[in-house]
Amino acid sequence: MEIYKILLRQEWCDLKSRGQTLGSPVDQTDGYIHFSTAEQLRVTAFKHFRSQKDIVVLGCDTDLMDSPLKWEPSRGGSLFPHLYGPIEIQFVLWHSIVSIAGDSHVFPEWIPLK
Repeated sequence: MEIYKILLRQEWCDLKSRGQTLGSPVDQTDGYIHFSTAEQLRVTAFKHFRSQKDIVVLGCDTDLMDSPLKWEPSRGGSLFPHLYGPIEIQFVLWHSIVSIAGDSHVFPEWIPLK
């Protein structure tokens, strides 16, 4: 299954250079890495990254993840994928820079958003 992680550009650069990351400061504080489904991605971007000009969205393969992935209730009771371990670069199927126009992020059309 493919799930999605939003990183700041510097966080993406760090993941590429180190081969793994424990995620953003919020992820590290919460003790797990926050992911989104395709249906949740736009709202996650708006709610948590609205002021960021350039973010990077990663498409990650859950079948490649070694650490526990738990589906837990979050925003509005919806189940969100939370990874209890680092993101490894080999989980990443693709990445794309997402810019902002006005109040909205502009996702490339090829990203499989629902």
